[in-house]
Amino acid sequence: MNPVTGGAFVLATAGKVILFFSVLMLAVMFATIFERKVCGFMQDRSGPNRVGPWGLLQVIADGLKNLLKEETMPAQAVRPFFLLAPVLGILPATILFAVIPFASPLPTQWGLVEMIVADVPIGFLYVLAIGSIGVYGVAMGGWASGSKYSLLGGLRGSAQMVSYEVALALSLVPLILLTGDVRAPEIVSMQQTFTAGPATYATWFMFPLLVGLFFFFVSGLAETNRLPFDLPEAEAELITGYHTEYSAMKFSMFMIGEFAHVITVAALVTVFFLGGWDIPFWQGDNIRVLSDGTVIGEPTWWKTLLTLGAFGVKTSLLVLVFVWIRWTLPRFRYDQLMDLGWKFMLEAVTVYILVIAFVILGIEAVGIPAGGWYAFVLFLVNLALAGVLFFAMDRGTLIRGGAKGARPAGGDTAKAARPAGGDAAGDTAEGQGG
Repeated sequence: MNPVTGGAFVLATAGKVILFFSVLMLAVMFATIFERKVCGFMQDRSGPNRVGPWGLLQVIADGLKNLLKEETMPAQAVRPFFLLAPVLGILPATILFAVIPFASPLPTQWGLVEMIVADVPIGFLYVLAIGSIGVYGVAMGGWASGSKYSLLGGLRGSAQMVSYEVALALSLVPLILLTGDVRAPEIVSMQQTFTAGPATYATWFMFPLLVGLFFFFVSGLAETNRLPFDLPEAEAELITGYHTEYSAMKFSMFMIGEFAHVITVAALVTVFFLGGWDIPFWQGDNIRVLSDGTVIGEPTWWKTLLTLGAFGVKTSLLVLVFVWIRWTLPRFRYDQLMDLGWKFMLEAVTVYILVIAFVILGIEAVGIPAGGWYAFVLFLVNLALAGVLFFAMDRGTLIRGGAKGARPAGGDTAKAARPAGGDAAGDTAEGQGG
C-alpha cells in the first residue's frame, strides 16, 4: 500500500491537525488535574474532589472562571507586546507536536496515512528552532508588563532558556551520529527490529545513549521552567514572575503553554529514546515507510490504535516524572542554576559527544554491523560514563552551588562594626528567639 497523495493527502493532513490539536488540549486539561491529584497524594491530602466525580471536572470549572474574569491592563504596560506575549508563550509548545509521530501508519482505502502531521526532512532540527521561540514570550511578557517583578522574571527566564538550549541541542548530536537521520519516523524505526530493509539497532536508544537521555531530560526540564528550574516564577521572590500582571485568559494561556511544553518534551523523549510508539516485546507493530514510499510490515487499523495507546502510556509516565520532580525537589539558587548550565552541562555534554564519536568510529572500524551487539557496546560505554558522572563527579566537590560554611559578603565587617553592647544585645535577641 502506497502513502496517500493529492486531495486525499490534503484532507488527511487537515484531519490530523484538528485531531492533534484537540487531543493536545485535552491532554493539557487532564495534565493539570493530574498534577493537582498527585500533589495532593504526595502531601497527604485529597486534592480537587468537589466538582464532578473524583474532582475531574474541576479543571472545566477553572477554565470557565478564567473566561468570565475581568481582563486587566496595567497602566504602565506596553499594550501590543503585552497582548502578544501569551500567544508566543503557547504557540511554540503546540506547533512542536506537528513533527512527532504518535502511532503506526493507518491504512485507508485512499492509501497509507502516516500518524504525523508534518514529516519534514529537517526533523528535530525543526524542534530546536521552534522551541527557541518560547523565550520571546517569556522575555516580552516580563518587559511589557511594566512591573519590576515581571521584568526580573523575564530576564531570569530568558537567561535560563538560552543557557539550557545549548545543552539541549548538543545532547541530540550523539543521536545523529548513531542514526544518520533527523526524521522522527526514521528514528522510531531504527529502534525496532526488521528482517528486511535498512539495518536497525533492535533496541530503544535509552540503552545505547543512556547519558544522552539524562542530558536531554534535564535540559528539557529547565526549558519548561518547572521545579527545580522555576526561578523565572519564584513565588517567594517574584510573586509569579513574568506573568505577575496577567489575569483571566491571558494568564491561562501561559499556564496552557507550560503544560503543553511539558507534554511535548515528554513526547520528544519518548520518540528519541523510548522507541516512540513501539510496543516492547512484540514484533507485529514494526512498520516502516521508506523514503521511496516502500512499506515494510503489515499496517492495520487496530495496530494503529495499539501503538497510539503505547505512545500515550509512555508519554504519561514521563509527565508523571515531571510532576514527581516538581513536588519533591527544592528550587535551585540562581547561581547554582547558571553554574549547572554553563560550568557543568555544556562541558559534560561536549565530552560525551567526543567519547561517543570515537566509540562509534572504533565499532565501525572493527566491523560490527548495526544491531544488537552495536547497541550493547555503546550501552556498556554509557554505563561507565554514567558511573563517572553520578558517582565520581557528583561528590560535592565539582558539582555544588557554594562553598561550605560560606558567609555573606561583609560579614566580618558587619560584626566588627557593631555598637557597644552588641554582644549583650545579640545574646538577648538570641535568647528571645529561642
